[in-house]
Amino acid sequence: MLEVKDLHVSYGGIRALRGVDIEVPDGKIVTLIGANGAGKSTLLRTISGLVKAESGSITYNGKEILGMSINKILELGIAQVPEGRRVFTNLTVLENLRIGAYLRRDRDGIQKDIDWVYELFPRLQERSWQMAGTLSGGEQQMLAVGRALMSRPKLMMMDEPSLGLAPLVVKGIFEIIREINRQGVTVLLIEQNANMALKTADLACVLETGTITLRGTGAELLTNEAVKRAYLGE
Repeated sequence: MLEVKDLHVSYGGIRALRGVDIEVPDGKIVTLIGANGAGKSTLLRTISGLVKAESGSITYNGKEILGMSINKILELGIAQVPEGRRVFTNLTVLENLRIGAYLRRDRDGIQKDIDWVYELFPRLQERSWQMAGTLSGGEQQMLAVGRALMSRPKLMMMDEPSLGLAPLVVKGIFEIIREINRQGVTVLLIEQNANMALKTADLACVLETGTITLRGTGAELLTNEAVKRAYLGE
């Protein structure tokens, strides 16, 4: 389980997170919704070691990870799919996937996981020798997810996976999120499409100006009147 307690993060004197508490139980999909600038991406970047916290605690399976290096956090089984995909555009699909396994030394296991990613995303296998920069937005998102899976994560954090994608592609991405979860990967999801996120998630939180203001199951927040007005356009 991932546990964040009383987390405070500031950028240049501006408080981005104010005493955030969140739990991500093993085997669940947990989503975090909120307006742009609420601090959602900051939270993920702090968990993954990219941003330093002022105070608070982040533990994973009882081990404090706040202050650990990015590689140590990755070795513990926490991987992030960044906002905007961030694939290596001048490398092939296969090379991008291999980069996802850069901490691993088990050659046979790496090949097995490449085959697994290709099963999840047949389009990537079709384009394995194509430069990542020439892929469509949806294909690049598939590649970003596949690259993260190559580290064999126990917890995958996803930052706006549907951003800029066509509705049909978005539906496919969420189907993959569910399938990854069914295969044993815990998911912490940040998503602009609150409707899809809440329908997919077991548990959900609302983050507003750096503070958690609501929490419950995905189904509960889907029917919450304040959430409907603010995030579901109802």
